[in-house]
This record gives sequence, structure tokens and C-alpha cells, in this order.
Amino acid sequence: MIDEPSSADDGRQGIQSIEVGTPLLKALAEHGGPMMLRDLAATTDMPAAKAHRYLVSFMRTGLVTQDAVSGRYDLGPFALEIGLASLARLDAVRIATPLIKDLNERIEETVALAVWGNMGPTIVRWVESRRPVTVNLRTGAVMPLLRSATGLCFAAFHAVSAVQECIAADLALQPRGKDGRKPGNRAELDAMLTEIRSHGLARTEGAVIPGVNAFSVPVFDHRNAMVLAITALGPSELFPISWSGPLAKAMRECAREASRRLGWRPAPGHRGQKPIGS
Repeated sequence: MIDEPSSADDGRQGIQSIEVGTPLLKALAEHGGPMMLRDLAATTDMPAAKAHRYLVSFMRTGLVTQDAVSGRYDLGPFALEIGLASLARLDAVRIATPLIKDLNERIEETVALAVWGNMGPTIVRWVESRRPVTVNLRTGAVMPLLRSATGLCFAAFHAVSAVQECIAADLALQPRGKDGRKPGNRAELDAMLTEIRSHGLARTEGAVIPGVNAFSVPVFDHRNAMVLAITALGPSELFPISWSGPLAKAMRECAREASRRLGWRPAPGHRGQKPIGS
């Protein structure tokens, strides 16, 4: 079989047979387990005989393997090597930065990226809104864990012991102060975190800065572990915090795309599955 050159939309030539056969690899990756030839053919809308020829070539390169007993096909050792090499090159902040710039233009609000640092939720990227917002927060700022949308997002989705230690320390200080805002105790916090997880993002209304509302949504990596928070904020009269509103929807979509680029895939029972996909 002779490989015919193909011309993509960008004007560059490629090898058509590679482009035709790649959907078989994608189908195996998305299925999550071995597949029969007929199922692969149906999934890719390809005649079984044609699919078989491509699979034979993929097996010769190590991209695909076939079980000798069941006859099912699966991704091979070379596919695993490629995947691991790709994951080793991922930089979550670098990947998410252009996405928050797009989000900033889409919602016309200030957007930030935060990671879990030594002192807690820490802002590492900041894209200003064109509209002036009085916010004394910049790159390097550490957000309150139980008072900010960013902090609550980490409290709800970041499963590391350091988060739980900080939560316990913050709650221990609550009875000593005069701040009547929730959460004031573990029961109130647990109720808040349950609500946040059910909606897939955290929100606050004038909690850190009076008159400024915020949403924060988690970004997951290939291990289904939270690695970033994407936070947006704006003046309360222009930043409605409805769980189902367009702002919340735009943020979930942004986080889902960032997570997808980091290798995240929804897994049954994982708490990040429903929120990101909703």
C-alpha cells in the first residue's frame, strides 16, 4: 500500500494513511479497555477489513497489542511509552495560562490561576479585567483558605494532608474571633464543601473584599488529582454567582479543557467527574 500525501487546512502535507488510522488508536484510548475488531470498526466507522490492516501495522510498531486468546486489541507498549513521555513534559501552569486569557476575554472579568503552595492557596497568574476592580491581590498572594473562593475550592477538591491540617488550624481559631461569617465550625464547613462538590466550583459573595464576588473551579491532571484552581472575580452588581449561570458554565468549560490537556479522564466514582463534565 502506497502512502498518499494529504493536505491539511494549514496547507502542510502529511501522510493520509496515518490520519486515517489514528482514529483506531483514539478509540482504544477513550474506551479504557481491550476491544473486539467489530467494535473498533463500528466506533471509527471503518470497514472491518480496513481496520484490521491498520491494526496489523500498529501491532508491528508496538502501538497496539492483541490478546492471543480473546482476540481483543489494546494499546501496546510503545503507546504507553509515548503517553508517559508526554505526561513528563506537562506543565500545568503553562498549559492553563492561555486558557485563562481566553476566559478573561470571554467573560470580561479578572481571572487568576492558583496552586497549593507552602503557605496555602497561592496566586501564580493574574489577568486583569478591562473594567477597573479594586482588588489588592497580585501574583504571590496567599488566599484565605476558608474565606475565599480559591481557598474553598482547594478545601473541597485538593486531597492532600496539608489541606486538612490547614483547615483544622483555621477552624481552631474561629471561636476566638468575632467574625460571625460561615464557616464557624466543622459542621458548617462540611455542608459548604458538600455543596461546592455537588456544583463543581466554589463561590463567595463579598467574602474577601466587600462588593466583590468570586468563583473558583478545580483543574485535575491525569491522576485525577487537583493541581490548579481557576478563579474569576468581579464587582457584585456585574458578577452574579448563580451556580447555573453563564459565568459558572464558562468556568467549568475552561477547567474541563485545562484538565483534558493535562490528561484528565472522568473515572466512575471520582468526585471531579460530574462537576467538570456538567
